[in-house]
Amino acid sequence: MRYLLTLHMNPTLWATLSDDQKNEVYEGHGTFTKLITDSGEMVETKALVDPAGTRTVRVKDGVAHTESGTFVESDSFLCGYYVVDVESVERAVELAAEIPDARYTAVEVRRVIHEA
Repeated sequence: MRYLLTLHMNPTLWATLSDDQKNEVYEGHGTFTKLITDSGEMVETKALVDPAGTRTVRVKDGVAHTESGTFVESDSFLCGYYVVDVESVERAVELAAEIPDARYTAVEVRRVIHEA
């Protein structure tokens, strides 16, 4: 089963971390990526830039409307994700707890139900 592990960034919280804590997060992603690659559970991962340049598109009456900014107003934003292929939701949760960001913010675990 494939699961999407989403990472969310809160810039205010991030600004309170020391350089050592930030470096632990960065280095921890290398360690985590190696763990899931070595175990054969890695499908893909992506990191996303901050939402400053985000455009939200909605179609109404057949016309596309574009707005600057994110779909949801929030203190946090989606900053990246991992897709893992694991035997159970319990394993997906176990892996999510290994992501260094989980020490400072939530990592969401969602099952993938369709892929193209």
